[in-house]
Amino acid sequence: MSEPVEFMVVKIHKPEDVNVILGQSHFIKTVEDISETVVSAVPGAKFGLAFCESSGDCLIRLDGNDSDLVALARDNARVIGAGHSFILFLRDCYPINVLNAIKMIQEVCTIYCATANAADVIIAESAQGRGILGVIDGQKPKGVEGPEGVAWRTGLLRQFGYKRR
Repeated sequence: MSEPVEFMVVKIHKPEDVNVILGQSHFIKTVEDISETVVSAVPGAKFGLAFCESSGDCLIRLDGNDSDLVALARDNARVIGAGHSFILFLRDCYPINVLNAIKMIQEVCTIYCATANAADVIIAESAQGRGILGVIDGQKPKGVEGPEGVAWRTGLLRQFGYKRR
């Protein structure tokens, strides 16, 4: 027997200087584990984390070391409202600095995006609750990279310290 499903697009709201990681987990322990991972990976990184608990009290669980980023995570989690999803906002840290460590957390199931871009979350809602179908991360391509684009890209990576030569 099938049930009706409603689809919607939810925009992630964030300042331009903030990165976001959106994912799904399966256990309330996620809040502590992601927080410890960020603090251990990048001392001095500022972050805010929200986790949508999908059983029991079904609360949005919060952590972080920057009250503005914690509030931002809380507000975005309220709008997304998908069970077992988490949203992590980062400042003074890039997702590349923590992403593999977060992926290795035992209860993390999926990473939908890790970006500084504007992003939309595609949500499905049934009588049971909400789930994330995917993410639209940034804009569609406007062309193909040429030699000038290669020079710009590799220069940027050197500027960030990710390439030496």
